[in-house]
Amino acid sequence: MTDPRLSRALLALCVTEIVSWGVLYYAFPVLVSDLARDTGWSLAAAMGAFSTGALVAAGAGIVVGRLIDARGPRVVMTAGSVIGVVAVVAIATAPNLPLFYAAWVLAGLAQSATLYPPAFAALTGWWQHNRIRALTVLTVVAGFSSTIFAPLTAWLLGRLDWRDTYLVLAVILAVVTIPLHALVLTAPWKTHPEHLGAGDDGSRAGHPGQVPQIDDAAHGRAVVRSRPFLVLTAVMAVSGFGMYAATINIVALLVGRGYDTGFAALALGLCGAGQVLGRLCYAPLTKRTSPRSRTAAVLAAGAATVAALGLLPGPAGALVVVALLAGAVRGVHTLLQAAAVADRWGTRAFGRINGMFSAPMTVAIALAPAGGVVLAGLVGSYPAGFTILAVVTLAAALAALVVDPRATSPQPAPARSVPR
Repeated sequence: MTDPRLSRALLALCVTEIVSWGVLYYAFPVLVSDLARDTGWSLAAAMGAFSTGALVAAGAGIVVGRLIDARGPRVVMTAGSVIGVVAVVAIATAPNLPLFYAAWVLAGLAQSATLYPPAFAALTGWWQHNRIRALTVLTVVAGFSSTIFAPLTAWLLGRLDWRDTYLVLAVILAVVTIPLHALVLTAPWKTHPEHLGAGDDGSRAGHPGQVPQIDDAAHGRAVVRSRPFLVLTAVMAVSGFGMYAATINIVALLVGRGYDTGFAALALGLCGAGQVLGRLCYAPLTKRTSPRSRTAAVLAAGAATVAALGLLPGPAGALVVVALLAGAVRGVHTLLQAAAVADRWGTRAFGRINGMFSAPMTVAIALAPAGGVVLAGLVGSYPAGFTILAVVTLAAALAALVVDPRATSPQPAPARSVPR
């Protein structure tokens, strides 16, 4: 029977991920035009602050992963929520551009401790062999964050200025996420066999009355320095850039083809709906595929949908279907990211390893919106840019076929006896 504390923690994380993503990420695109108009800062300068926060989140995520391994998610994610509230207030009250950038640096620290990577680490550590079910529930529910917070932010902006809107969002972030992280993420941490002294095969070693201490830090170092880990990290970062750069720029692609903005926005919205549908398909997919074949297949599907968007001029109905499929593949890609490390190297030192694994992908996704625009400018059109993104994503799919986790099997450190 599932520990009720785990079920409560999963429910709490579903709520806090919706709110954290909504306030720390999805509110900004809604507010940025009014923000730039009010302050006189250029749109590019304002977006630069947002991207700076994402880059900080990537770097800080490495440290956050290690802290979660050592202390568990409760303290780390509660601190992240507190920092997030301070950061949003600082964004709302920033009197000049340098302080606005400083506020987004703080927001990046909050993102690293509240968004998907720490939540993935928490659920993987708690749910172990049932982690796919927990991760699917989390990402399906949290996938509605933009659906909830984009309209909510727009509604607030219709009644308040952008600064007051951010202050209201800061209150929501504080009231919802701080108590849920502090009071509900209370399930015992590090109770799975590896941390109870069992070896990789589940056996116990050492003298009677003693439990061997496995060096998780050494295991983590061995994994992150291995060729399979480095290849897989590059594969996921490159494919993430290719798919995110395409879907986030689908509006510009379709408007450039002569479709009206309303239809283009509908296509983008269907990408979001497709993500939820895709995540529901992930668990059945894991029962029929290996981690290697699953990764290659998903990335190849991503390349196909990006290429179809770039090469297919119409009709509108076909583009709607492709947009939905592109979103579905992106949704699967999120769960692929969440499960990749544990599928190959188990759950020992998961926070440390997953922090290193997620950082390049976070950077790639942060650069994807602007990267797609720059690429289209360099090659002369969005269709040509999408074709190149498809080729890059396909190359990542082919590279995924050479990733063999068996090439590295870090051995446990010599047993160090500790009293029971």
